Amino acid sequence: MNITIVGRKCTPREDFKERAETKLKKVEKFFGPDATAKITATVEKNQKICEITLTKKSMIFRAQERSDDLEDALDMCVDSLIRQIRKNKTRIEKKLRDVSFDEILAADYDEEELEVVRSKTVVLKPETVDEAILQMNLLGHMFYMFRNAETDDICVVYKRNDGGYGLIEPDYE
Repeated sequence: MNITIVGRKCTPREDFKERAETKLKKVEKFFGPDATAKITATVEKNQKICEITLTKKSMIFRAQERSDDLEDALDMCVDSLIRQIRKNKTRIEKKLRDVSFDEILAADYDEEELEVVRSKTVVLKPETVDEAILQMNLLGHMFYMFRNAETDDICVVYKRNDGGYGLIEPDYE
């Protein structure tokens, strides 16, 4: 697994890097050696934050945890990733293996099927990011999809756990 460790407002010690590599070996067995992991260690006031983003093919797993100790935050992050992987194990295996569509339909999985219980159509009018955040707050939603007036792209603004806002924009490769 290709591991990148980045520090924000801190420089991770060598023992933290070794611990991270050891901990991610637990996750590597699910993804194999060609997966990539980015670990971001951040220090904010008296809190240490560890964020891990795992990618393989088109799948992305992300976990972020806070603690008084960076190593504890790392441990909680890895545990969170393993829980996500176990919860979605069957779906992950289907995606990671290049299985044909017929084999997926023929397979007998014990997992419950995903069901769309509500469908909604929205009119996407051009708005600025500030207008979209205001509209999201007025609706009381956690996210809001809109057409960006500056770029004409379909974007999403969302509320973050830390109280801020996020913006998702498309990247056409």
